[in-house]
Amino acid sequence: MNFDEYRAHDATGLAKLVADKQVSAEELLTLARERAAVVNPRINAIVRDVPAPPTEPGEGPFAGVPFLIKDLAQDYAGLPTSRGSRAFKTTPAAEHATIVARWLDAGLVIFGKTNTPEFGAKGITEPDAWGPARNPWNLQRTPGGSSGGSAAAVAAGIVPCAGANDGGGSIRIPAACCGLVGLKPGRGLTPMGPGTGESMHGAAVQGVVSRSVRDTAAMLDVIAGGEAGGPFSPAMPGASFASTVGEDPGPLRIGVRVPSAINPNPHPEASAAVEATVRTLTDLGHHVDELPQAPFDDAALARDFLLTWFVYTAWELDEAKRLTGASDASFERDTLILAALGRATSSVAYVDAVERRHEHTRRLTTYFDSYDLLLTPTLATPPPRIAEFDLPAALQRASDVLIKTRTASLLRHTKIVDDMVDKNLNWVPYTQLANLTGRPAISLPLHWTADGLPLGVQFVAPLAGESTLIRLAAQLEQAMPWADRLAPV
Repeated sequence: MNFDEYRAHDATGLAKLVADKQVSAEELLTLARERAAVVNPRINAIVRDVPAPPTEPGEGPFAGVPFLIKDLAQDYAGLPTSRGSRAFKTTPAAEHATIVARWLDAGLVIFGKTNTPEFGAKGITEPDAWGPARNPWNLQRTPGGSSGGSAAAVAAGIVPCAGANDGGGSIRIPAACCGLVGLKPGRGLTPMGPGTGESMHGAAVQGVVSRSVRDTAAMLDVIAGGEAGGPFSPAMPGASFASTVGEDPGPLRIGVRVPSAINPNPHPEASAAVEATVRTLTDLGHHVDELPQAPFDDAALARDFLLTWFVYTAWELDEAKRLTGASDASFERDTLILAALGRATSSVAYVDAVERRHEHTRRLTTYFDSYDLLLTPTLATPPPRIAEFDLPAALQRASDVLIKTRTASLLRHTKIVDDMVDKNLNWVPYTQLANLTGRPAISLPLHWTADGLPLGVQFVAPLAGESTLIRLAAQLEQAMPWADRLAPV
């Protein structure tokens, strides 16, 4: 098998070749490593090798297929999980994460870990610890974040599918930036253990980025389900997720909303992505309505998301210091700023923000009384340029002084906070809804810009709506195919 043949198959297809003894797991791993050697110096997707992964295929559904895991919340025993931070670059994990164990049991050959921003706290992947990951469609653009390394690796053809996770859009944003499928499962459907019951009050979940809907569905079958140390046992569908691929979703009622309170005037390409999708949905027999306003208070949801994110970053920073003995010098300026803002938040304000999730959820539930799905762009703009979100030099110097003098909490009274909020959410205002409400959502690669950049669309479903999302995604994959689009890297 040569690389072109390897690249032509998704993970499901490669697994069948191994099972039929048309190719060996060792041969596939060699092809994946050779591809990585060629493109990874340019895209900086893989930041750590897994030495000598076993290549004897077992009984699992993906036996012998090369795979990469994210260097955040996907521990591989004996290897560090850096979390995108210099503080954790040399701290080995004591045991496999539950999700990693499930991937290994499925027969996947894990040979590396992928780039992520520090603590996964950004929608871009440019950590000081490893340097920026780059988008295979345009090396001057971001592959998104926080699963940006995984998305870049899949888009570049190193692997057909890779591990990812999502606390505010971190599966769907990089999928949209890199022309991939990105499903965020509903709250609690995938495990975060064994060290964590649920992360960010259940907002963060595990998953993958992939090139095909059937891979996404089959991977969800592999990883879905509770664990002994988890907070609850999630309800599982009567049939496998993979079996729903190709099933008729039936005529669906879909509401569509493009403007948002954070970005009332999205880029024309974002609107074009949705418009093209609406035309196809209508041709397929679905009923699509343009919503005159968002079915929830998106401005309030954004504030609540950011407030809890600031506080969570403060906790992560303190935990990192406890575990590693690191000082402030080991962490990025932006992380220190976010943590300072979190510490400046009162406990009552924090609980208020967490409790308001119920209000956001009730509003979305009322919406789903009338509609089956919500359609939005995944991104409000095409993928930004590398370093576009760096603070101006003057603000860097000012914030450094405040951090050193332990007065960084004063930043909440300055324009720097508004600038950070605007820059970090203005281009991704749509994804946080599914995290705070615990609903499943998927990004599909249904649009490319005039200059060749991917820009996905997002569908949000009610509770237990993963199967509906998969059925519709497979239908759109047939109607608006993307498999023949190859990144130029």
